[in-house]
Amino acid sequence: MDASTAELAQLTLQLEHAVDKLRGIPVGVELVDDNELVQQRIMEAVHTARELRAMHPVGSTDKGRQEQRSRRRVLDALQRGMEMRTIVHASVLDDPGKAARIRELHSSGDLHRVVDEPIQQLLVFDRAVAFVRTTPVAYSPGALLIRHPTLITMLVDLFEHMWHKARDVTEPVQRLTAREREVLELIAEGRSNSAVARALSITEAAVGKHVASVFAKLELPATDDVNRRVLAVLAYLRGTAR
Repeated sequence: MDASTAELAQLTLQLEHAVDKLRGIPVGVELVDDNELVQQRIMEAVHTARELRAMHPVGSTDKGRQEQRSRRRVLDALQRGMEMRTIVHASVLDDPGKAARIRELHSSGDLHRVVDEPIQQLLVFDRAVAFVRTTPVAYSPGALLIRHPTLITMLVDLFEHMWHKARDVTEPVQRLTAREREVLELIAEGRSNSAVARALSITEAAVGKHVASVFAKLELPATDDVNRRVLAVLAYLRGTAR
């Protein structure tokens, strides 16, 4: 277990201890089972809050007009002056549509960072109220509405810990597909194209195409002065070793 994982485990343990200690005592924690009511409470917070910290393990399920309305609400809140920071799981960027939306929101002021390790859905408004999924499963119904100051502080600490170790969504390595990241990760281990092909059970020609795509997306032109393979690995390490 590395230092970052140990710190995260310690924060989680502290939160569990706090909940155990306060169990059975009114602590400003409300269980909201109905998803429509959860959304209503979230919108009430959005209308008055000045700051939002959010973590999302998966992208939104909104489609068409729903997605447009959701995006409009975020942009309206930003225009009103709300400060937003959002952490998403790297898998979200594998969907081109979701990736484009995230980058649009990021450029509009909803700052996004990306992590590779599992995260749970979390919203914290103004260090005053937080929403946490009742069960740690994407799109599961219900949420805990938390107002207890101690629990809010611990959730904020958890968010800031993850934010510090996350990487910016605009880093070039974020434009890579999941397969391209796998190829680059193996190259970073010192493997040749043929060794990468064996590890991924694909042809060496396919590896060559993935490598060429990586070079293009990382904007590494072919010259006699640089080794693009080394530069790609350095970009990968800068993007993941936080």
